[in-house]
Order: sequence, then structure tokens, then C-alpha cells
Amino acid sequence: MHDSSRRELLGLAAMAPLARAVLGAKSLAATRGADADVQLLARERIQRLNLPNVTLFTQDGKRVRFYDDLIKDKVVTINFFFARCDEVCPLVTANLVKVQKLLGDRVGRDIFMNSITLKPEEDSPVALKDYMGKFNAKPQGWTFLTGQGTDVEYLRKCLGFTYPEPAIDRDKTQHIGNVRYGNEPLMLWGACPGMAHAPFIAESISWMIRPETNMAIARR
Repeated sequence: MHDSSRRELLGLAAMAPLARAVLGAKSLAATRGADADVQLLARERIQRLNLPNVTLFTQDGKRVRFYDDLIKDKVVTINFFFARCDEVCPLVTANLVKVQKLLGDRVGRDIFMNSITLKPEEDSPVALKDYMGKFNAKPQGWTFLTGQGTDVEYLRKCLGFTYPEPAIDRDKTQHIGNVRYGNEPLMLWGACPGMAHAPFIAESISWMIRPETNMAIARR
């Protein structure tokens, strides 16, 4: 990658699918009333369109379902990488290690981090575990994931980690180095560049834990 700023801006713009689902769901709730049934329908719509329940494997070789086991009822972060990347991936991973340290014991309790390989044909669970060790990423609350190539690609597209230009989108060395974060049960989602200042990323993720409290503070 030769232009990280351009890639980050394009990446944030390309992450519109989940944003559209959230806006559509909230519009539905506003039109029909914010009752429990409507909220449930909205949440199910987001899950169906953007959080597919594909099978993945952790760095320990454990079989998991993306939505049921990793996302449902949680505050999460999601990013994509691959172990042999020598451009943006190591920089983002090292930055997320700083974020993990800043968040402390909330990771694994209140916040769950997920990093998914873009090259599952190369990145076995053993390779992922070695990669974690290389960066001193703590396994408590941070899961590195691989799976079938078609499942990973489907997941990437559903989550909106795509470029509008097909040629760039096919080139894994040009992949988006952003981090998506969200509160799944509240249907609140955001994204930021993976190379943003680590305290800013940690603060943005923390906001998702108690958004009603933070919004009250912000209004003062």
C-alpha cells in the first residue's frame, strides 16, 4: 500500500452496508414504535444482512459460529488481516495490542476483539497462534480466526470491508486496515482506521459499553 490515507478514507466509505442496515432498522422502529417486537425484527435484519453465522476456527482450533459465538449480545471489535502481510497488517496489529492494554481487564469481560485472516488458505490456527505470539497479543478476549475461503470472503463483504473498485477489492495487499466496533444488542456500530491513535480507538470502543451514560455526559 502506497497511500494509507486514501485507503482508510475509501475503506470507511466502503463500510456503508452495515450503516444502511442500522439506519433502515432504526427507521422501521421509529415508524412503528420502539416496542420490543420491532426492535427484535430490526436486530434480526442486521444479523441476516451483515453478521452471517458462518463457521470459523480460532487460533486454538476451536470451531465457532461467527454470530452466535463471537458477536451476539456482545460489545465487539472486528478487523481483517493476514499473517504474511508486510504493509498495513503488522502496524494495525501492533496498534491494537496497545488498545488491548489500554482497555485492560475489560477485554474478555465487557469487550471482545476479533481479527479475521484474509488468507485462510495460508493462516492455519497454528499460524495464527504464532502470529499472536509475535505481537504479544493476549488471548484473553482477543480471538484470531480462520475458516473456509468462501466463508471468509462472504463475511468480509457482509461486514462492508470492501472497495468500490473491483480490481482493488480483489487485491488482498490493498485490503482495508479499518476496525469496526459495535454494541450488537443495541445495534450501535462504528468504524475507525486501525492506525488511529490508540487512546482514541480505546475511547471509541469504551463508549459502546454504556452509550446512554456517555451521551448524558456529552450533553452537559
